[in-house]
Amino acid sequence: RPESLVRAVQSALAQTVRDHVVVVVDDGGGLPPLPDDERLVAVSLSRNIGRAGCVRNVGIALSSSTYLAFLDDDNEWRPHHLATALEALDSGLDLVYTGLERIHPDGTLLDVVSRPFDRRSLREWMCVDTNCIVVRRGLGVRFSRLPRSSPKAPPEDWELVWRLSRRARVRHVPETTVIYLVNPDSYYTRWDSQAAPPDSVRAPR
Repeated sequence: RPESLVRAVQSALAQTVRDHVVVVVDDGGGLPPLPDDERLVAVSLSRNIGRAGCVRNVGIALSSSTYLAFLDDDNEWRPHHLATALEALDSGLDLVYTGLERIHPDGTLLDVVSRPFDRRSLREWMCVDTNCIVVRRGLGVRFSRLPRSSPKAPPEDWELVWRLSRRARVRHVPETTVIYLVNPDSYYTRWDSQAAPPDSVRAPR
């Protein structure tokens, strides 16, 4: 998805927070021309792994930032995403996640997902998306390397948040800072009206 990857990278570089590094990890598919920016580091794996957790762990290993944030190649951050999350982290939190707009491929809005953190609710519905997470380094931040071979397999973001929240201070920031492109053909996620509980949907900000 070269076109969407470029948009994702541009959105990461266009943050109001300028003191950050953007690490792009290509899972063996090849990279298109990317913006010429000294904050950008891009690497390609020698072969396709096909496990998002493994690829994200490579990016974590290549960085040395105090905080870590994640963005898939078909999604985008609004310019204030990092600033919003870092302001909350500066209050003493360890992991925060913002709200996201889920967008159909034709550009129309599906819904807005924004729900306070409740560890018990993760058993029923995963309200924390990887693209919304900003986390303090040093908490054992590593994604699961297990393959997601079926829709019933635990998502990497679910496993990460569930594990870290045993001792990390986690909070939701009810500000919509992520644009999430829905893939109707995905077997990992349901995109119908029953995909989320009613109280998780709020008006866009």
